[in-house]
Amino acid sequence: MHHGPLFVFTGIVSHDLKMQPTIIVRQRVPGMSKRELTKFIADACRATRLRGMVTVMLTDNREIRTLNLRFKGKDRATDVLSFPAPIFVRGFAGDIVISAEIAAKNASALGHSVSDEVRILVLHALLHLAGYDHDSDHGEMARREQLMRKRLQLPSGLIERSTSVSSERRRPKSNARSPRART
Repeated sequence: MHHGPLFVFTGIVSHDLKMQPTIIVRQRVPGMSKRELTKFIADACRATRLRGMVTVMLTDNREIRTLNLRFKGKDRATDVLSFPAPIFVRGFAGDIVISAEIAAKNASALGHSVSDEVRILVLHALLHLAGYDHDSDHGEMARREQLMRKRLQLPSGLIERSTSVSSERRRPKSNARSPRART
């Protein structure tokens, strides 16, 4: 069972708490550079008031499916997973894994860029790392995500999209503040 961060912490927290995320690109995202993603993550962390370093990995469906099976017991690819750091780990908020393939499909279906879709997924995962859980917080995460999307100039978010989907296609429930992954 996984009880710590998924990736090795490689960032350094400066005295002024400026955030420099670690980004691992295993699958490139058209129209998004590492520098742009780094800036967005730093801006989103400030907006969500998330403290600590974050690692973000962009990967393919095969790898995210493997992680989803290992940490959530679900044998399918998913768009985003978040792995909050254990409470006793100081200076590290957690890890985020995004399927660039699913991000591209979602972006195409919703009529916005793949880079915007990755930003939406990152924001959603950062809110999970900050302790929000849309499955149990009576809309608090949805309201916060909507506010953050407006501030960060992003199109509709995951919670908004999933609540407009019919009940048979709703997202599965996740465990709150567990060492397992959250979507």
